[in-house]
Amino acid sequence: MTTIKTTCARCGDIHLTPDDVALELRPGGREGDYRFKCPTCTEPQRRPANSRVVSVLLATGVAFEVVNPDPITESEIEAFVVALEAESDPFRLLAG
Repeated sequence: MTTIKTTCARCGDIHLTPDDVALELRPGGREGDYRFKCPTCTEPQRRPANSRVVSVLLATGVAFEVVNPDPITESEIEAFVVALEAESDPFRLLAG
């Protein structure tokens, strides 16, 4: 079975399985953060994941999700609705 070696802030070096790790990718999928719970002290941990770490974690089968740190706001949705209602050709809004 594949093991992933990482470090717990309290316990030092630990080994995890791909099921023990969750990967959060930023839009674009090259960088993000990975999370895990230390099997020794059970403290939740979060570490940055550069493109190399992301590649390794994905290759070992770690589950991932893409998270957007800048989600669409309510005011942006409202502005889009107003623009849709005012535009005779709504597909033109998608072009630019």
